[in-house]
Amino acid sequence: MEQKARWALALHGGAGTILREKLSAAGEASFREGLAHALTCGRAALKGGGSAVEAVERVVVALEDNPLFNAGRGSVLTSQATVEMDAAIMDGRARDAGAVIGLRMVRNPVCLARKVMEESDHVVLAWQGAEAFARRVSAETVDPEWFITDHRRKQLEDAREAAMVTLDHNDGKYGTVGAVARDSAGNLAAGTSTGGMTNKHPGRVGDTPLIGAGTYADNRSCAVSATGHGEMFIRLTVARDIAAMVEYQGLDLAEAVRRKVLIELPEIGGSGGVIALGRTGRPVLTFNTRGMYRACQSEGGQAEIGIFAD
Repeated sequence: MEQKARWALALHGGAGTILREKLSAAGEASFREGLAHALTCGRAALKGGGSAVEAVERVVVALEDNPLFNAGRGSVLTSQATVEMDAAIMDGRARDAGAVIGLRMVRNPVCLARKVMEESDHVVLAWQGAEAFARRVSAETVDPEWFITDHRRKQLEDAREAAMVTLDHNDGKYGTVGAVARDSAGNLAAGTSTGGMTNKHPGRVGDTPLIGAGTYADNRSCAVSATGHGEMFIRLTVARDIAAMVEYQGLDLAEAVRRKVLIELPEIGGSGGVIALGRTGRPVLTFNTRGMYRACQSEGGQAEIGIFAD
């Protein structure tokens, strides 16, 4: 009789210069509550026998709906004061994947990414084409103003005054959310979602929706979701390289992640972090910044929630 796999789950809500002294007690509590809620959503799916894909989607939806995080409602604004959201999801069983780019009206981009994966012949749909597909599959849409918060408007004003383009003008935090999961059947999945960069040029695309850069899952190796300076993650194909090191070199997952995040990324000035999960074992959560909003849990273990590097 085949042995049942032990489920596991990890999530992130962005990495960067997250300093204890710059985050109030109330602010820290709010972030921890948001991370805990997202973890609970994914854990419920896995404990109920749900798939890794379902767990990842539930986690990312919870983070997209939380205005504290730069994805879905609460996404940062472009230089034209608009929202452009990207997301991707990948199923490690047959390496199916779906991604969307430049959404302005779809409430939960990760849900549309899953529909691209499961209900279309494509992997990536962008801008007007993605939103036309959203209408065809009856994805939930909202007025674009629903995504915009006063906090993000203020960030854009500050960025404009400083003539800056920033990944998240909140103590240098790289605003992306994501999750990786392993279900009781041993299948892996990964999902990532983002609003991008404050004051970015309209049409800019980071690593989040690019399969192999910010998102990747393969049952033969691991599942990976990244957060950080997207351009650098694209240049180094971070997510796929980690999986390749595990599959072809036989590296331990933690060592593969360490090489990519702590050695190779800094060599080209790349900052950020990665969450990863292998066919067995605990999740790996590694970052080269001062902090990363993160949480994880494995079957039989306690939930772990962290923000700061220490």
